[in-house]
Amino acid sequence: MIDRRAVLGLVTGTAGIACSVAALISLRRTTVRLRTEAQAASRDDPPPPPRPRPTQALSSPRSVGITDAETGLFSEAFFLATLDKRVSAARRGLRPLAVVLLEVVDGTAPVAPRAVAGSLVETLRDADTTCRLVDGRFAVVLEDTNEAGAVWTIERVRRRLVEDDASRTVWAGVACYPAHAFDAAQILEQSRRALDAAKDWGQHRIEVAAIPDD
Repeated sequence: MIDRRAVLGLVTGTAGIACSVAALISLRRTTVRLRTEAQAASRDDPPPPPRPRPTQALSSPRSVGITDAETGLFSEAFFLATLDKRVSAARRGLRPLAVVLLEVVDGTAPVAPRAVAGSLVETLRDADTTCRLVDGRFAVVLEDTNEAGAVWTIERVRRRLVEDDASRTVWAGVACYPAHAFDAAQILEQSRRALDAAKDWGQHRIEVAAIPDD
């Protein structure tokens, strides 16, 4: 004898499965339709505008005061901003660093800045940083250079300047990390004092800063 309850349960279960399958098919069709409509809409939309590229004025060093307009060397603003970073890098790498302040005159008048700048660029390495200060002097940062190396380098600059005009006088003040100071402000002050001492001689002079007392 057939159990009516069992048959009724089987039929109900089969109907439930059929409904579930129908619902899944309907959901699948709806998803495909929405995706097709979205793709068609995206094709109709205009493409996004290209990202603007920086203008030449923004990328030009002169527009932000990095270079000196007359000589093309780095400016005093750049020199002061980069000196601290260079000293920090020398400290981390356990390498020496030299800072040189340079003044060139012909009699009592300063030599044309472009002439001095040309001699510096021709003589120094690409890794060295050469700047013109607002007072007309020149500043040089010599990477991985100790006291003896700095003196020899500036002597080469002096010879190059004198080759063009023997009446020129070259004064230079040299200070080094870590021999004479441990931060940018101290090194700059030491090189200024050394330059003032060099000028007291009245002739060519490359003066090295005094080693501070412990």
